[in-house]
Amino acid sequence: MTATVRPDPTAGGSGGTVARPVPSAGAGGAAGPPDRAPGATDRTAGAGSRRRWWRRRGAAVSGCSVLLAVSVAGHERLPRLPGRLSSLAETLLPWSASAVPVLVAVALLRRAPVAAAVALLVPAAAWLAVFGGVPADKSSPGGELTVVSHNVHQANPDPGGTVRSLLAAGADVLALEELSPATAPAYERALAEAYPYHFYQGTVGLWSVHPLRGARAVPIMPWTRAMRATVDAPGGRLAVYVAHLPSVRVGPTGFTAGARDEALGLLAAQVRAEPVRRVVVMGDLNGSTDDRALRPLTDRLVSAQAAGAGFGFTWPARLPVVRIDQILLGGVRATSAWTLPATASDHLPVAARIDLSPDPAP
Repeated sequence: MTATVRPDPTAGGSGGTVARPVPSAGAGGAAGPPDRAPGATDRTAGAGSRRRWWRRRGAAVSGCSVLLAVSVAGHERLPRLPGRLSSLAETLLPWSASAVPVLVAVALLRRAPVAAAVALLVPAAAWLAVFGGVPADKSSPGGELTVVSHNVHQANPDPGGTVRSLLAAGADVLALEELSPATAPAYERALAEAYPYHFYQGTVGLWSVHPLRGARAVPIMPWTRAMRATVDAPGGRLAVYVAHLPSVRVGPTGFTAGARDEALGLLAAQVRAEPVRRVVVMGDLNGSTDDRALRPLTDRLVSAQAAGAGFGFTWPARLPVVRIDQILLGGVRATSAWTLPATASDHLPVAARIDLSPDPAP
Protein backbone atom coordinates (compact mmCIF):
# COMPACT_ATOMS: atom_id res chain seq x y z
CA MET A 1 0.00 0.00 0.00
CA THR A 2 1.36 3.47 -0.92
CA ALA A 3 0.58 6.86 0.60
CA THR A 4 -0.69 9.58 -1.74
CA VAL A 5 -0.92 13.23 -0.70
CA ARG A 6 -4.31 14.74 -1.49
CA PRO A 7 -5.76 18.16 -0.58
CA ASP A 8 -7.97 18.13 2.49
CA PRO A 9 -10.74 20.66 2.42
CA THR A 10 -11.07 20.46 6.17
CA ALA A 11 -7.49 21.34 6.78
CA GLY A 12 -6.72 24.86 8.02
CA GLY A 13 -5.43 27.41 5.48
CA SER A 14 -5.61 27.32 1.74
CA GLY A 15 -3.89 24.49 0.08
CA GLY A 16 -3.47 22.60 3.35
CA THR A 17 -2.79 18.94 2.78
CA VAL A 18 -2.61 15.71 4.83
CA ALA A 19 -1.33 12.30 3.86
CA ARG A 20 -4.02 9.59 3.58
CA PRO A 21 -3.49 6.01 2.61
CA VAL A 22 -5.26 5.07 -0.59
CA PRO A 23 -5.45 1.43 -1.69
CA SER A 24 -3.36 0.87 -4.73
CA ALA A 25 -4.88 -0.62 -7.82
CA GLY A 26 -4.06 -4.12 -8.84
CA ALA A 27 -2.68 -5.17 -12.13
CA GLY A 28 -6.07 -4.69 -13.78
CA GLY A 29 -6.59 -1.28 -12.29
CA ALA A 30 -9.22 -2.46 -9.74
CA ALA A 31 -8.99 -1.93 -6.05
CA GLY A 32 -7.77 -4.96 -4.11
CA PRO A 33 -9.75 -6.63 -1.29
CA PRO A 34 -9.22 -5.63 2.32
CA ASP A 35 -6.72 -7.45 4.42
CA ARG A 36 -8.02 -10.87 5.79
CA ALA A 37 -6.56 -13.96 7.30
CA PRO A 38 -5.67 -16.52 4.64
CA GLY A 39 -8.44 -19.19 4.19
CA ALA A 40 -11.07 -17.32 6.28
CA THR A 41 -13.59 -17.21 3.44
CA ASP A 42 -12.99 -20.88 2.64
CA ARG A 43 -13.68 -21.85 6.24
CA THR A 44 -16.91 -19.83 6.31
CA ALA A 45 -18.09 -21.40 3.08
CA GLY A 46 -17.18 -24.86 4.37
CA ALA A 47 -19.15 -24.32 7.59
CA GLY A 48 -22.19 -23.20 5.61
CA SER A 49 -21.92 -26.23 3.38
CA ARG A 50 -21.76 -28.51 6.39
CA ARG A 51 -24.80 -26.87 7.92
CA ARG A 52 -26.73 -27.40 4.70
CA TRP A 53 -25.56 -31.03 4.64
CA TRP A 54 -26.81 -31.57 8.22
CA ARG A 55 -30.14 -29.98 7.33
CA ARG A 56 -30.47 -32.22 4.32
CA ARG A 57 -29.73 -35.22 6.51
CA GLY A 58 -32.46 -34.17 8.92
CA ALA A 59 -34.89 -33.81 6.03
CA ALA A 60 -33.95 -37.28 4.79
CA VAL A 61 -34.66 -38.81 8.22
CA SER A 62 -38.01 -37.02 8.38
CA GLY A 63 -38.87 -38.25 4.90
CA CYS A 64 -37.98 -41.84 5.79
CA SER A 65 -40.09 -41.57 8.95
CA VAL A 66 -43.14 -40.39 7.05
CA LEU A 67 -42.64 -43.09 4.41
CA LEU A 68 -42.43 -45.75 7.13
CA ALA A 69 -45.63 -44.46 8.74
CA VAL A 70 -47.50 -44.50 5.43
CA SER A 71 -46.21 -48.00 4.65
CA VAL A 72 -47.46 -49.32 7.99
CA ALA A 73 -50.81 -47.57 8.13
CA GLY A 74 -51.65 -48.05 4.45
CA HIS A 75 -49.80 -51.26 3.60
CA GLU A 76 -52.93 -52.81 2.10
CA ARG A 77 -53.21 -49.96 -0.42
CA LEU A 78 -49.58 -49.89 -1.48
CA PRO A 79 -48.77 -51.27 -4.95
CA ARG A 80 -47.37 -54.74 -5.29
CA LEU A 81 -43.60 -54.83 -5.39
CA PRO A 82 -41.62 -57.03 -7.79
CA GLY A 83 -40.65 -60.44 -6.48
CA ARG A 84 -43.62 -60.50 -4.07
CA LEU A 85 -41.60 -58.30 -1.72
CA SER A 86 -44.88 -56.72 -0.59
CA SER A 87 -45.83 -60.06 0.96
CA LEU A 88 -42.47 -60.31 2.69
CA ALA A 89 -42.77 -56.79 4.10
CA GLU A 90 -46.31 -57.45 5.34
CA THR A 91 -45.26 -60.74 6.92
CA LEU A 92 -42.73 -58.82 9.02
CA LEU A 93 -44.96 -55.75 9.48
CA PRO A 94 -45.18 -55.90 13.30
CA TRP A 95 -41.39 -55.56 13.42
CA SER A 96 -41.51 -52.22 11.60
CA ALA A 97 -41.47 -50.60 15.04
CA SER A 98 -37.82 -51.60 15.36
CA ALA A 99 -36.96 -48.96 12.74
CA VAL A 100 -38.13 -46.13 15.00
CA PRO A 101 -35.17 -46.09 17.44
CA VAL A 102 -32.79 -46.34 14.48
CA LEU A 103 -34.31 -43.27 12.81
CA VAL A 104 -34.33 -41.34 16.09
CA ALA A 105 -30.69 -42.19 16.73
CA VAL A 106 -29.67 -41.06 13.25
CA ALA A 107 -31.53 -37.78 13.69
CA LEU A 108 -29.87 -37.12 17.04
CA LEU A 109 -26.44 -37.87 15.60
CA ARG A 110 -27.23 -35.34 12.89
CA ARG A 111 -28.19 -32.82 15.58
CA ALA A 112 -31.62 -32.55 14.05
CA PRO A 113 -34.08 -32.42 16.97
CA VAL A 114 -37.11 -31.76 14.78
CA ALA A 115 -36.31 -34.78 12.63
CA ALA A 116 -35.84 -36.85 15.81
CA ALA A 117 -39.30 -35.83 17.01
CA VAL A 118 -40.82 -36.70 13.64
CA ALA A 119 -39.01 -40.07 13.64
CA LEU A 120 -40.37 -40.86 17.10
CA LEU A 121 -43.94 -39.67 16.83
CA VAL A 122 -45.10 -40.22 13.25
CA PRO A 123 -44.17 -43.92 12.74
CA ALA A 124 -45.13 -44.74 16.34
CA ALA A 125 -48.58 -43.23 15.82
CA ALA A 126 -49.07 -45.27 12.63
CA TRP A 127 -47.90 -48.48 14.31
CA LEU A 128 -50.20 -47.93 17.29
CA ALA A 129 -53.12 -47.25 14.96
CA VAL A 130 -52.59 -50.65 13.34
CA PHE A 131 -51.29 -52.79 16.21
CA GLY A 132 -52.02 -50.81 19.36
CA GLY A 133 -54.73 -53.18 20.58
CA VAL A 134 -52.83 -56.39 19.84
CA PRO A 135 -50.87 -56.75 23.12
CA ALA A 136 -54.03 -56.54 25.27
CA ASP A 137 -55.75 -59.74 26.39
CA LYS A 138 -59.01 -59.91 24.44
CA SER A 139 -60.22 -63.28 25.71
CA SER A 140 -63.67 -63.72 27.20
CA PRO A 141 -65.42 -66.51 29.10
CA GLY A 142 -67.32 -69.22 27.29
CA GLY A 143 -66.82 -71.45 24.32
CA GLU A 144 -67.82 -75.06 23.81
CA LEU A 145 -64.98 -76.43 21.71
CA THR A 146 -61.19 -76.27 22.03
CA VAL A 147 -59.22 -76.70 18.82
CA VAL A 148 -55.45 -77.13 18.50
CA SER A 149 -53.20 -77.13 15.44
CA HIS A 150 -49.54 -78.13 15.34
CA ASN A 151 -46.91 -78.60 12.67
CA VAL A 152 -45.15 -81.49 14.39
CA HIS A 153 -42.09 -81.34 12.07
CA GLN A 154 -41.26 -84.30 9.91
CA ALA A 155 -37.87 -84.79 11.60
CA ASN A 156 -39.30 -84.45 15.12
CA PRO A 157 -36.89 -86.42 17.37
CA ASP A 158 -39.47 -86.85 20.17
CA PRO A 159 -42.97 -87.64 18.85
CA GLY A 160 -43.91 -89.17 22.21
CA GLY A 161 -43.09 -85.96 24.07
CA THR A 162 -44.98 -83.95 21.48
CA VAL A 163 -48.07 -86.13 21.96
CA ARG A 164 -47.91 -85.75 25.74
CA SER A 165 -47.75 -81.98 25.41
CA LEU A 166 -50.70 -81.92 23.01
CA LEU A 167 -52.80 -84.19 25.23
CA ALA A 168 -52.23 -81.81 28.13
CA ALA A 169 -53.98 -79.08 26.14
CA GLY A 170 -57.28 -80.97 26.34
CA ALA A 171 -58.29 -80.25 22.74
CA ASP A 172 -61.60 -81.51 21.42
CA VAL A 173 -60.30 -81.29 17.87
CA LEU A 174 -56.61 -81.67 17.04
CA ALA A 175 -55.01 -80.95 13.66
CA LEU A 176 -51.50 -82.14 12.83
CA GLU A 177 -49.33 -81.14 9.88
CA GLU A 178 -46.06 -82.45 8.47
CA LEU A 179 -46.80 -86.07 9.22
CA SER A 180 -44.72 -88.66 7.41
CA PRO A 181 -45.25 -92.34 6.56
CA ALA A 182 -42.86 -93.16 9.39
CA THR A 183 -44.42 -90.95 12.09
CA ALA A 184 -48.14 -90.91 11.25
CA PRO A 185 -48.81 -94.45 12.60
CA ALA A 186 -47.00 -93.52 15.82
CA TYR A 187 -49.23 -90.50 16.34
CA GLU A 188 -52.27 -92.58 15.46
CA ARG A 189 -51.46 -95.13 18.18
CA ALA A 190 -50.52 -92.53 20.79
CA LEU A 191 -53.70 -90.51 20.28
CA ALA A 192 -56.16 -93.38 19.83
CA GLU A 193 -57.33 -93.56 23.44
CA ALA A 194 -58.08 -89.84 23.77
CA TYR A 195 -59.46 -89.38 20.26
CA PRO A 196 -61.71 -92.18 19.00
CA TYR A 197 -62.28 -90.43 15.65
CA HIS A 198 -59.51 -89.55 13.27
CA PHE A 199 -58.52 -89.26 9.63
CA TYR A 200 -55.14 -88.66 8.09
CA GLN A 201 -53.78 -88.77 4.61
CA GLY A 202 -50.49 -87.60 3.20
CA THR A 203 -48.91 -85.11 5.59
CA VAL A 204 -52.06 -83.87 7.40
CA GLY A 205 -54.47 -85.41 9.89
CA LEU A 206 -57.39 -84.64 12.18
CA TRP A 207 -58.22 -86.20 15.56
CA SER A 208 -61.53 -85.56 17.34
CA VAL A 209 -63.49 -86.55 20.43
CA HIS A 210 -66.64 -86.04 18.34
CA PRO A 211 -67.63 -88.03 15.25
CA LEU A 212 -66.16 -87.12 11.89
CA ARG A 213 -68.09 -87.32 8.65
CA GLY A 214 -67.16 -86.76 5.04
CA ALA A 215 -63.42 -86.83 5.70
CA ARG A 216 -61.45 -86.51 2.47
CA ALA A 217 -58.29 -85.12 0.99
CA VAL A 218 -58.41 -81.65 -0.56
CA PRO A 219 -56.35 -81.38 -3.77
CA ILE A 220 -54.16 -78.29 -3.50
CA MET A 221 -50.85 -79.90 -4.53
CA PRO A 222 -49.68 -83.00 -6.42
CA TRP A 223 -49.47 -84.81 -3.06
CA THR A 224 -51.90 -84.53 -0.13
CA ARG A 225 -51.23 -81.56 2.14
CA ALA A 226 -54.82 -80.60 2.92
CA MET A 227 -57.98 -82.35 4.11
CA ARG A 228 -61.53 -81.59 5.12
CA ALA A 229 -64.01 -83.22 7.51
CA THR A 230 -67.28 -82.37 9.24
CA VAL A 231 -67.17 -82.53 13.04
CA ASP A 232 -70.48 -83.46 14.66
CA ALA A 233 -69.98 -81.20 17.67
CA PRO A 234 -72.67 -80.95 20.38
CA GLY A 235 -73.54 -77.45 19.18
CA GLY A 236 -73.93 -78.51 15.56
CA ARG A 237 -71.91 -79.31 12.47
CA LEU A 238 -68.51 -77.72 11.93
CA ALA A 239 -66.50 -78.02 8.72
CA VAL A 240 -62.81 -78.31 9.57
CA TYR A 241 -60.00 -77.90 7.05
CA VAL A 242 -56.40 -78.83 7.83
CA ALA A 243 -53.75 -77.50 5.48
CA HIS A 244 -50.00 -77.21 5.12
CA LEU A 245 -49.23 -74.74 2.34
CA PRO A 246 -45.88 -74.82 0.51
CA SER A 247 -42.91 -73.16 2.13
CA VAL A 248 -41.64 -69.74 1.11
CA ARG A 249 -38.07 -68.58 0.67
CA VAL A 250 -36.22 -65.30 0.31
CA GLY A 251 -33.84 -65.50 -2.65
CA PRO A 252 -32.16 -63.44 -5.34
CA THR A 253 -35.43 -63.13 -7.26
CA GLY A 254 -37.38 -61.96 -4.21
CA PHE A 255 -39.96 -63.73 -2.04
CA THR A 256 -40.52 -67.13 -3.66
CA ALA A 257 -44.13 -67.63 -2.64
CA GLY A 258 -45.65 -68.60 -5.98
CA ALA A 259 -46.36 -72.23 -5.04
CA ARG A 260 -47.87 -71.16 -1.72
CA ASP A 261 -50.14 -68.62 -3.36
CA GLU A 262 -51.30 -71.12 -5.98
CA ALA A 263 -52.14 -73.75 -3.34
CA LEU A 264 -53.83 -71.08 -1.23
CA GLY A 265 -56.10 -70.18 -4.15
CA LEU A 266 -57.19 -73.80 -4.52
CA LEU A 267 -57.84 -74.10 -0.77
CA ALA A 268 -59.82 -70.85 -0.73
CA ALA A 269 -61.97 -72.09 -3.62
CA GLN A 270 -62.87 -75.20 -1.60
CA VAL A 271 -63.74 -73.09 1.43
CA ARG A 272 -65.94 -70.78 -0.66
CA ALA A 273 -67.84 -73.80 -1.95
CA GLU A 274 -68.26 -75.31 1.54
CA PRO A 275 -71.97 -76.10 2.20
CA VAL A 276 -71.57 -75.99 5.99
CA ARG A 277 -71.69 -72.39 7.12
CA ARG A 278 -69.52 -72.79 10.20
CA VAL A 279 -65.93 -73.29 9.11
CA VAL A 280 -62.54 -73.63 10.77
CA VAL A 281 -59.32 -73.61 8.73
CA MET A 282 -56.28 -74.75 10.69
CA GLY A 283 -52.70 -75.39 9.77
CA ASP A 284 -49.34 -74.10 8.72
CA LEU A 285 -50.21 -71.54 6.05
CA ASN A 286 -46.64 -70.25 5.73
CA GLY A 287 -47.95 -66.71 5.85
CA SER A 288 -49.09 -64.02 8.24
CA THR A 289 -52.67 -62.75 8.19
CA ASP A 290 -51.18 -59.31 7.41
CA ASP A 291 -49.85 -60.72 4.14
CA ARG A 292 -52.05 -59.60 1.24
CA ALA A 293 -51.47 -62.99 -0.42
CA LEU A 294 -53.70 -64.61 2.24
CA ARG A 295 -56.68 -62.41 1.38
CA PRO A 296 -58.54 -65.20 -0.47
CA LEU A 297 -58.99 -66.67 3.02
CA THR A 298 -58.73 -63.68 5.34
CA ASP A 299 -61.36 -61.72 3.39
CA ARG A 300 -63.89 -64.38 4.46
CA LEU A 301 -62.44 -65.76 7.69
CA VAL A 302 -61.21 -64.17 10.93
CA SER A 303 -58.09 -65.15 12.83
CA ALA A 304 -58.80 -66.70 16.22
CA GLN A 305 -55.80 -64.76 17.54
CA ALA A 306 -58.05 -61.69 17.50
CA ALA A 307 -59.40 -63.11 20.77
CA GLY A 308 -55.95 -63.67 22.23
CA ALA A 309 -53.18 -61.56 23.73
CA GLY A 310 -50.21 -60.42 21.71
CA PHE A 311 -49.20 -61.45 18.23
CA GLY A 312 -49.10 -65.19 18.93
CA PHE A 313 -45.87 -65.72 16.99
CA THR A 314 -45.22 -69.40 16.24
CA TRP A 315 -42.05 -69.70 14.18
CA PRO A 316 -39.25 -70.48 14.76
CA ALA A 317 -40.16 -72.11 18.06
CA ARG A 318 -36.98 -71.08 19.89
CA LEU A 319 -37.41 -67.38 19.10
CA PRO A 320 -40.72 -66.81 17.30
CA VAL A 321 -40.83 -63.75 15.03
CA VAL A 322 -43.89 -64.44 12.87
CA ARG A 323 -47.24 -66.21 13.12
CA ILE A 324 -47.56 -68.59 10.20
CA ASP A 325 -49.62 -71.26 12.01
CA GLN A 326 -53.23 -70.17 11.86
CA ILE A 327 -56.70 -70.90 13.13
CA LEU A 328 -59.20 -69.06 10.90
CA LEU A 329 -62.92 -68.97 11.66
CA GLY A 330 -66.10 -68.38 9.71
CA GLY A 331 -69.63 -68.50 11.17
CA VAL A 332 -68.26 -68.98 14.69
CA ARG A 333 -66.17 -66.83 17.02
CA ALA A 334 -63.21 -67.45 19.27
CA THR A 335 -63.52 -66.57 22.93
CA SER A 336 -59.79 -67.02 23.55
CA ALA A 337 -56.63 -68.01 21.71
CA TRP A 338 -53.08 -68.83 22.75
CA THR A 339 -49.89 -70.66 21.84
CA LEU A 340 -48.91 -73.86 23.63
CA PRO A 341 -45.47 -74.63 25.09
CA ALA A 342 -42.76 -75.63 22.66
CA THR A 343 -42.38 -79.27 21.69
CA ALA A 344 -39.53 -80.90 19.76
CA SER A 345 -40.91 -79.26 16.60
CA ASP A 346 -39.65 -76.03 15.07
CA HIS A 347 -43.21 -74.59 15.32
CA LEU A 348 -45.28 -73.71 18.37
CA PRO A 349 -48.76 -75.26 18.59
CA VAL A 350 -51.73 -72.86 18.44
CA ALA A 351 -55.02 -73.22 20.30
CA ALA A 352 -58.40 -71.52 20.45
CA ARG A 353 -61.64 -71.84 22.37
CA ILE A 354 -64.65 -71.52 20.05
CA ASP A 355 -68.18 -70.39 20.79
CA LEU A 356 -70.57 -72.53 18.73
CA SER A 357 -73.70 -70.53 18.06
CA PRO A 358 -76.65 -72.35 16.46
CA ASP A 359 -75.94 -73.28 12.86
CA PRO A 360 -77.85 -70.85 10.65
CA ALA A 361 -78.08 -73.44 7.87
CA PRO A 362 -81.46 -75.21 7.52
